[in-house]
Amino acid sequence: MAVGHYENFPVASLLLPAPLRRPVEIIYRFARSADDIADEGDDPADVRLRKLAEFRRQLDAPVDPLFRDVAKLIAQQGLPLQLFADLLDAFSQDVTKKRYENFSTVLDYCRRSANPVGRLLLHLFKQTTESNLRRSDAICTSLQLINFWQDVEIDYTHDRRVYLPQDEMARFGVGERHLQEKLCDSAWQALMRFQVERTRALMLSGKDLGKALPGRIGLEIRTTVQGGLRILEKIERAGYDVFRRRPKLKALDWPLLLLRAV
Repeated sequence: MAVGHYENFPVASLLLPAPLRRPVEIIYRFARSADDIADEGDDPADVRLRKLAEFRRQLDAPVDPLFRDVAKLIAQQGLPLQLFADLLDAFSQDVTKKRYENFSTVLDYCRRSANPVGRLLLHLFKQTTESNLRRSDAICTSLQLINFWQDVEIDYTHDRRVYLPQDEMARFGVGERHLQEKLCDSAWQALMRFQVERTRALMLSGKDLGKALPGRIGLEIRTTVQGGLRILEKIERAGYDVFRRRPKLKALDWPLLLLRAV
């Protein structure tokens, strides 16, 4: 699923120690399945919300194999159930909320849509110090923001969803006409430059997590950080025109990412 899906959240890679690959795969499968209910297919909103409500019920009373795997993992590893519930809360919000009035509301969404994944991994690694959790949140929020900025055109075309804060769009003179017409003018470039620079600063504030964690786990985190930074570079090099070509990692990027990570 991780390889086949269009998003690029790098999980369960060969860099992870073998004993952790199955637990990470279960967490990813749970998150990916729930997120796809919110975002994929043609179901109306009420059907999507009912399906996500069923996910919540099965967290407490697992029946399907996926939820039995999740329940077993929670029991074995002492994972906080609330982190799984936070993911479902964020995905349910995606069904109904299409605009974000300011950056604080975007960060609140990231707190529930992305940060739980990093926190769950730290629980698996038995590395849940306060500084590690804070750095993990910074990395995961940055990865979520990077996904927003690279997918501006996809989100708007597919679901008329805009994660760019509305007050910042107004401040830079950007309106939905830019999204409708795929207009990359000076106002759009200024807005996206602001988003990219802020996101990079947030990512860099968490990057030392990759040094704090041992061995291959630390290398996995450092590579993930470099992957996010590389996407930001690609957005800049495209002149912030994310409409014509979605910035993404390619095969030739990976040697560079590993070199930077090492």
